[in-house]
Amino acid sequence: MFILYLLSGDKGSSTSLASKVLPSVEIPLLKDIPVLGPILSGHHILTYVSIIAVFVVYYLLNRTPLGLRIRSVGENPHAAQSVGVSVVKIQYMALLLSGFFAGLGGAYMSMGYLSLFTRDMIAGRGWIAIAAESMGRSTTVGTALTSLLFGTADALSNALQVLKIPAELIGTLPYVATVIGLVIYAVSETRKKNKKLKSPLVK
Repeated sequence: MFILYLLSGDKGSSTSLASKVLPSVEIPLLKDIPVLGPILSGHHILTYVSIIAVFVVYYLLNRTPLGLRIRSVGENPHAAQSVGVSVVKIQYMALLLSGFFAGLGGAYMSMGYLSLFTRDMIAGRGWIAIAAESMGRSTTVGTALTSLLFGTADALSNALQVLKIPAELIGTLPYVATVIGLVIYAVSETRKKNKKLKSPLVK
């Protein structure tokens, strides 16, 4: 915010600065397919980078020694430290990686979804991301699928704007979907815990 103020004299937005816009990518052959063409092609480059990132993160966390250390430190830092893992080092590396991917998300918001930076432009999407991570059981694939579900709800809210429905009501659709999803997840987790407590093997 301080750097933005130095560059533009405005603490709230960057409308006075020329902002680069991310290019859209037209995929040959796919773009010519009826119905599916506009869905799969013509998006900003970071949209496709985010899809690739899912596979990269999955491989990193589940198929590499670094990923094993990150997961072990996240699950039980004391146990990881007892076998010689540098907990602080791994935590910093995980923080840098998460910051990198969060930066990609911010770049998309200010250079793809919009062409400027303005205060509160995220509009609560960070909380939706946390909900997606929770409902995805902290797994790469589960979080990606849940994010896709919430993204579909957001896209649907944009598509419904052509109908004679109050914009305020349509704008709540992604957040309503998030709340419903969290309620279903909470009920499911509670039932699983109760079932485990009733198991005869549990004393």
